[in-house]
Amino acid sequence: MTYPVPMARRNLFHERVRLAITLVGIAFSVVLILVQMGVYLGMMNNTSSIIDHTEADLWVTARNNSNFDFSLPFPEHRENTAKGVEDVLWVKKFILVWSLMKLDGGGSENVEIVGFDPETGIGGPWEMVAGDPRDVKYPKGVIVDESSFAKLGVAKVGDDREIYGSRVRVVGICRGAKRITTAPILFTSYKTAQELNPWMAGKTVFLLVKTAPGADVAEVQQRLRAVMNLEDVYTQADFAWATKKYWTLSTGIGLGFGFTILMAIFVGAVIVSQTIYSATIEHLREFGTLKALGAENRTVYGIILQQALLSGLMGYAIGLAINLVISDLYRRTGQLVVQPWQLFAADLVVTLATCVAASLISVRRAMQVDPMEVFRA
Repeated sequence: MTYPVPMARRNLFHERVRLAITLVGIAFSVVLILVQMGVYLGMMNNTSSIIDHTEADLWVTARNNSNFDFSLPFPEHRENTAKGVEDVLWVKKFILVWSLMKLDGGGSENVEIVGFDPETGIGGPWEMVAGDPRDVKYPKGVIVDESSFAKLGVAKVGDDREIYGSRVRVVGICRGAKRITTAPILFTSYKTAQELNPWMAGKTVFLLVKTAPGADVAEVQQRLRAVMNLEDVYTQADFAWATKKYWTLSTGIGLGFGFTILMAIFVGAVIVSQTIYSATIEHLREFGTLKALGAENRTVYGIILQQALLSGLMGYAIGLAINLVISDLYRRTGQLVVQPWQLFAADLVVTLATCVAASLISVRRAMQVDPMEVFRA
């Protein structure tokens, strides 16, 4: 039959207020899912940004270390052990320490200090606004990330600051290294990072390992694990994943975002099921007429499912438009929002599946209508 689609559209647009409520509910669900997932992915991108931008195939960390930001130190002489492993091209010591920076207006602020090799730049900032990464070779020179200005105040090259009683000089400004901890992030030389934390003398936090060209990274990893049995050895991808997993599961961030997304899906499903069910009840006599005229059950299925899919597509389109505005507002406040095309595709599938599932209640009710009811009155 050729009438299910026109009939589905007529049923939808017959009650404009009810349709508006349906579309608002679906759009709300779409926006909440896209924005929440975008913010979550942005936060996870922040957790592993330094790992992802560091040229190393393997990361050596203290035993039982599960994330980047709160890693424990171990003796730096273990570097020599790593260098002796077959197919290891080079090994670089790398530090992440916490310290206190004195603010110009009084008080102090916790800061994350990354100590890298200034000769090669490995582990250092990857996008400079001012200065050069090698400038940290200047005694007590530091590079400040732009994201730190909100807490430390706007810094410029040549400024002097105080960290743990030591005077440091700002020699560069970078961007892109914002941390999920919200703590200001500073880059400096490995030696300076040790000096700015009195507990780091003779210790490192990471060893960055580059394998020889053509070498199998997994095999080198196993060799390192055999000789460095007091530490853990991760591939770059595994360490990034371990850090994301830590922040997702151990801090409750994943639970919070997951609950919000489930609530968005639930709200959308309830609104769609209620409106489509109401529309179905109002048109029961029409469905009875169709069945009395010999329409098959699949025809009735098609009408109701068409209503659900049309509602889902229109609500999704409205949600996309609202999402663009809200995501832009988030970015203007400095929040990283990551929304790959796979997220939009997945949200479309979830939205349509939710609408179809919500319409099943209406399908069941329509199938129960007696064709003879159309001749009673």
